[in-house]
Amino acid sequence: MRLVFIPLDAPEPPALPAQLRLLQLSGSSMGCSWQVQFYLPASQPQQQAAFWQNGIQQELDLVVQQMSHWEAGSDLSRFNQAAAGSVCTLAPEFCYVMDYAIYLARQTEGAYDPAAGKLVNLWGFGPAENRHQPARRPSKAAIAGVLAQPGWRDLQLNRLRRELLQPGSLSLDLSSIAKGFAVDQVAGFLERHAIPSYLVEVGGELRGYGIKPDQMPWWVRIETPPASAAYPTQTNWDGLVALHGLAIATSGSYRQFFEQDGRQYSHTLDPRSGYPVDNSLISVTVLHKECMIADALATAFTVMGEQAALDYANSHQIVCCLMSRSASGLQVQLSRTMQAMLDT
Repeated sequence: MRLVFIPLDAPEPPALPAQLRLLQLSGSSMGCSWQVQFYLPASQPQQQAAFWQNGIQQELDLVVQQMSHWEAGSDLSRFNQAAAGSVCTLAPEFCYVMDYAIYLARQTEGAYDPAAGKLVNLWGFGPAENRHQPARRPSKAAIAGVLAQPGWRDLQLNRLRRELLQPGSLSLDLSSIAKGFAVDQVAGFLERHAIPSYLVEVGGELRGYGIKPDQMPWWVRIETPPASAAYPTQTNWDGLVALHGLAIATSGSYRQFFEQDGRQYSHTLDPRSGYPVDNSLISVTVLHKECMIADALATAFTVMGEQAALDYANSHQIVCCLMSRSASGLQVQLSRTMQAMLDT
């Protein structure tokens, strides 16, 4: 069965100029690759490719400079190192991301947690660990010690003044939202320059707009876990999404993990318990107009588990696809809003 998802409220795609040229650019940022495809008038000189390449890279570099927990000199790293009681003034972009991150933490009661940096480091998935040492399961006492420290409930953000209080020993980690925001930043750059049709991808998160000269939208396929003995894949699943005015983000517990004593530990941590997620979900895909929101929700849903994620998605009209393991193989569930987008 072929499943096609089309946005219900997408605006009419803008008319395309008669003569267009496809520009395809790529690079690296945030430890991953990026690719951007877009159409621009053929009359524009070829040497303008450098302008677009540099402009896109600058947008991505801005996100790294503000929100990377891997860069010691980033704004986020400076906040993590600030003394207790310090008030840090955030750049507008950083403040915008933090505002939503705190909101989602409250909405999900900590299933999404922007203040889980120390927990991530403890499990060996963060920059504080020796990168040449394999991740290892920490002791129960070490986990309890981290959970006892200040967390997302202690974050105080003054949106008007863009001031964030460091309560002391709190470590931000925005890796599950900053990449999506970076996609939005690049999309905004293209739209400010009146690009009528584009597809932006950063580390697997995508956002598209407009149609191509063949009058087709930017089609992308919903990511499916690779078939294996543990996760046999349904052969009738073929989900395609038209990314006109939409972004898509996927979180998968099968992507990164380590093994210890015969057990797999996912890189996705449940910040409420302090341990890696342990539920039936193996892949979550979320669609939203903002890639930042899709990125964060995909992580939150992975932590929440199948039923809680589906309940939240339905009550908040979130477009999502949940893939879980069962005795019969890979099972796919769609939120009600996504079911309404279905065109078979």
